[in-house]
Amino acid sequence: MFHPNYTSEEIAQRGQVIYDQQVRAQVETAHQGEFLVLNIETGEYEIDRNELAALQRAKAKNPDGVFYLLRVGATAAYRLGKKQSAK
Repeated sequence: MFHPNYTSEEIAQRGQVIYDQQVRAQVETAHQGEFLVLNIETGEYEIDRNELAALQRAKAKNPDGVFYLLRVGATAAYRLGKKQSAK
């Protein structure tokens, strides 16, 4: 997500560090596969199955926040390409 004070890389790096060090242990078991929106300046976060709902709640708390989006337990929030079928 764009922010005038941070590059995309800075947001991603800072967000991942905060998630790994402060949030992961609290959410990973109970919220596997859900979206997490993390404010990289406050450490506050919102979780929801719908990424837009989580983002709207996070922005309602802090409209000028700097947010990092991830999917709990996944290496990326989204996958591109054709889904592999089981054989």
